[in-house]
Amino acid sequence: MSIAERGQATRFNAPEIERKWQARWEADGLYRAVEGGDRPKWYALVMFPYPSAAHTHVGHWYNYCPADAHARFMRMRGYNVLMPFGFDAFGLPAENFAIKAGTHPFVSTMRNIETMRHQVRSMGASFDWSREVISCHPNYYRWTQWLFLQLYKNGLAYKARAAANWCPGCNTVLANEQVIDGACERCGSVVMRRDLEQWFFRITRYAEELLDFSKIEWPEKIALMQRNWIGRSEGAELVFSAEDGSPIPVFTTRPDTVYGATFMVLAPEHPLVERLTAADRRADVAAYVERARRTSEIERTATDREKTGVPIGASAVNPYTGEPIPILIADYVLATYGSGAVMGVPAHDERDFEFATKTGLPIKVVIAPDAWFGSPFSEAYTESGTMVNSGPFDGTPSQDGKEKVVAYGAERGFARATVNYRLRDWLVSRQRYWGAPIPIVYCPTHGEQPVPEKDLPVLLPEDAEFLPSGESPLTRDVGFVNAICPVCGGPARRETDTMDTFVDSSWYFLRYASPQDDEQAFDAVETHYWLPVDQYMGGAEHAVLHLMYARFFTKALRDIGKLDFGEPFTRLFNQGMIISGGAKMSKSKGNVVEPDDYVTTVGADVLRTYLMFLGPWDQGGDWSDEGIAGPLRFVNRVWTLVSESGVRLDVASNGATGPIELRRQVHQTLRGVTDDLDRFRFNTAIAKLMTLTSNLAAEAEPARGTAAWSEAIRLLVLMLAPLTPHLAEELWERIGGGYSVHTQDWPRANEALTAVSTVTIVVQVDGKVRDRLTATAGISREDALVAALASDKVTRSLEGRPVTKDIFVPDRMLSLVTARS
Repeated sequence: MSIAERGQATRFNAPEIERKWQARWEADGLYRAVEGGDRPKWYALVMFPYPSAAHTHVGHWYNYCPADAHARFMRMRGYNVLMPFGFDAFGLPAENFAIKAGTHPFVSTMRNIETMRHQVRSMGASFDWSREVISCHPNYYRWTQWLFLQLYKNGLAYKARAAANWCPGCNTVLANEQVIDGACERCGSVVMRRDLEQWFFRITRYAEELLDFSKIEWPEKIALMQRNWIGRSEGAELVFSAEDGSPIPVFTTRPDTVYGATFMVLAPEHPLVERLTAADRRADVAAYVERARRTSEIERTATDREKTGVPIGASAVNPYTGEPIPILIADYVLATYGSGAVMGVPAHDERDFEFATKTGLPIKVVIAPDAWFGSPFSEAYTESGTMVNSGPFDGTPSQDGKEKVVAYGAERGFARATVNYRLRDWLVSRQRYWGAPIPIVYCPTHGEQPVPEKDLPVLLPEDAEFLPSGESPLTRDVGFVNAICPVCGGPARRETDTMDTFVDSSWYFLRYASPQDDEQAFDAVETHYWLPVDQYMGGAEHAVLHLMYARFFTKALRDIGKLDFGEPFTRLFNQGMIISGGAKMSKSKGNVVEPDDYVTTVGADVLRTYLMFLGPWDQGGDWSDEGIAGPLRFVNRVWTLVSESGVRLDVASNGATGPIELRRQVHQTLRGVTDDLDRFRFNTAIAKLMTLTSNLAAEAEPARGTAAWSEAIRLLVLMLAPLTPHLAEELWERIGGGYSVHTQDWPRANEALTAVSTVTIVVQVDGKVRDRLTATAGISREDALVAALASDKVTRSLEGRPVTKDIFVPDRMLSLVTARS
């Protein structure tokens, strides 16, 4: 049942008033940001959305309305605010939508953008629409291609043959970060591995710097997620050798256990597997390699999965002992981590112990715990101890042994201390149509060549077949593929892969500084003024995708000399998720709530208020149609209170000061709301305003016409302005305020009025004074009782007896009576 069908409505024509003010703000360019001036800049940014659905839902509003409220608050506090908006229009989400709809991706994407733009505008947010960017427009992806070339020219973009994550559902390659629990983050298909020629960005060059969050104010959970994904490990590289002399480097964090290595394990994809495998082992090894390719990395490394492997019929020599140890392949070793080879030390590694026990491999103890007398281990011993069976290091504490073992090997040329990272280079190739073409051509004579910058953009052909087939659809477009070599002018073949959509979103915040610039990706003067982003707001689900990629891009562009800062977003706030019926909103569940019905009946401000009142913004909440009734009553109460207040700011009051308690309450509310908005606590700010509105309504008659009353109404409307912008603008005009309420200075609370006095509460137990409590003046009986029962002196005197009665004298005394008395 719609809200209109339930008979709920505002006491004024909210939709008409909202349309009026939105048109006025747009006509006046109220939210157009201009570089310069005396005010400090504040760049507020929400993550731009995918136009991969025909409509927005209230989840989008839940992201944008609180962000808008904060930006409005900062503008009123004297900041020069930039809050742009755009659309992340390339990539799998938009292309998959087009395929399902049976339309060309450009047609469906632009149609969706038009609908979403209208819906987002209807919320009355203070976005600067003059700076809108759409990543699938040639005037945008021209510069995405230009940025690719800058990375390429500086050794940060390269092509290599590598095992890639292949999604059979989307028919394309995925970056490691786009594989969630072994499945495609988009369609849920189980991800496989394929060897393909792919383009990569060298993000690993920045692994160490990406671990440093000291210069930015981000949630610790996001920093932790990125640190874990980067996966820094200090250890050593030890070089074993195969029978044919091939070096096999391994990375280990426990070089002190090298004398206990009884086998070597290679990843099934390791390049040495084919060369070293004995003839009589080839069939078994090939079958195992194929099975491993069909298993995701998440499954392969799951701790509760049974460890499997097969010997390849070859051995490697331990450089410390000179002894040969058998080589096996096992899918729990990944080619993407370390060198793709590990030394098996079953006595001191749980995974190796399980594998050795299952396969009958020897288990050699080389780190002895205290009071060990040579008996076999029943499980791996992974703690520190004393080195034994370790040649010249016997008797060495294992912690000291780590450094000594590495030094010993370094002197002999087969060991070095090193740091390893879990992070792999960012795979950016996609075998799909809907993305920015990679600006590279291949000449038979001159090989791989970058497209000259003057020839950008490399345009997507509008008439190309875009259905996915396992190879890029662009390979079938002769007009696109045939190109000219920029070196010799001869025929060349154009690269047919397109870029990962996360490349588009890794720099869009820079384009907002000068979105109409046809000469450069971003203007240096504008970028220097506006960037970095002061406050970024969006979901935590992008922690190791967009957020890390944007940091990499910024640092790389800094080092190339294009930027003078190294972090894109100074502050980050992650909002929670709004759900419906206890589940994430989705069409398949039939629980998507669209905002249009509410906007056209009760208005955007009521919906904004409900979403911000739902709970802490970082925690999300469960949508309820019934829940909107409370915010509706509040908005109606504010309308009646202010419109019938008799206040005219352009007319002097009657001269009477008015009740001091009224002023105290208003200024205490102002202080609280200011603090709440500063800290994104929109729900508690609204709660305070609800309380103030009710109290003002109750005290209207005795206070009406006084200076205190006029001040109260004025401050109430100003405090409402960031939260309910249309309502505040309309009421501000009606009480004689100058246009616009959103350009007014945020009021400051009178410290003398907000000072909270304290009192001493005497606490008696059965007539005897047991404690004296310091409390806030006006403390309630309930709060005083809680404080008293928390006192050690009081609880000791109660001796476990229940309180049967209490007598409370406000601000003076609390007397507790027990059963004994």
